[in-house]
Amino acid sequence: MASPPRVLLTDRAWPDCEVERQILSSIGAEVIDAPDPSEAALAALARDADAIATCWAQVTPAVIEAATRCRVVARFGIGLDNIAIDTATSRGIPVTYVPDYCVPEVSDHALALLLAVNRKVAFFHHQTKQGHYELGAGPPLKRLNQLQLGLIGFGRIGRALFSKATALGLRLVAHTPSGHDYGTGCPMVTLETLLHDSDFVSLHLPLNESTRHLINRERLALMLPDAWIINTSRGGLIDHDALQTALASDQIGGAALDVFEPEPPELSHDLFRDERVIVTPHAAFLSEDSLRELRSRTAQQVVDVLSGVLPEHVVNPEVCEHLAPRT
Repeated sequence: MASPPRVLLTDRAWPDCEVERQILSSIGAEVIDAPDPSEAALAALARDADAIATCWAQVTPAVIEAATRCRVVARFGIGLDNIAIDTATSRGIPVTYVPDYCVPEVSDHALALLLAVNRKVAFFHHQTKQGHYELGAGPPLKRLNQLQLGLIGFGRIGRALFSKATALGLRLVAHTPSGHDYGTGCPMVTLETLLHDSDFVSLHLPLNESTRHLINRERLALMLPDAWIINTSRGGLIDHDALQTALASDQIGGAALDVFEPEPPELSHDLFRDERVIVTPHAAFLSEDSLRELRSRTAQQVVDVLSGVLPEHVVNPEVCEHLAPRT
């Protein structure tokens, strides 16, 4: 009798594995909950794994090469920068993800950060907690419908934010390499124009070699002196040292950050001590609904591949010829 498949869960942002275990039990799979997400620990555990499911841990070439039985690597999330996709593809291993699970939550969070900045909610909150009750403290308030939001990246989340921000009266522009507005009518502009003219800049693009530190010293210098940058995508899109330097020299107004490099960040860094920087702990994706959806859909994609069925979302379909179409 064949042994039951083993699924290595590298790390998680939730308290237990019950959702995953329940779904994977449909094929009799055993969940191996890794106590340590280091490369060495994961490589050792991966040797007996038929599948790897990962949240934020680095599934490196060494981990994938060690997983000689592995038939699928499944990402709990949208971004794929923590998975060695080329290595998985060379081994014929499908890599799955859930690209559309938290669009409402992340676009809401980006908008919440923008509103907190524009209405000085975070600033006033911090001041009153420190015993200061002063209406005129901080930068002057500006009417929202007189301001411009620039979106760098115009995928699902960027387009959702476009609709929400437009309804509030903001002017919107966007930048993508393709210049495709997806029928929204959003003006598409160059990156330099967007940075030069926008009161708020919100990042909505993946992290890869071409986007790492996209927001660097030179591009921060293009921004308006009272502009804010908002990041709910990937921490590595911003050079945090350059951001701190820009703030120290008053080149920009501030930053609202939900993602960092590394994660968790070192909160003693001067960047996070600056009252012009709003920080949330990679929470933009989170709601009871989104978390339940993420966990169940990721586990189901593992079940699909181990059952010989094409999964819902696969990054490298060229290795899936042996899988039966979904019905």
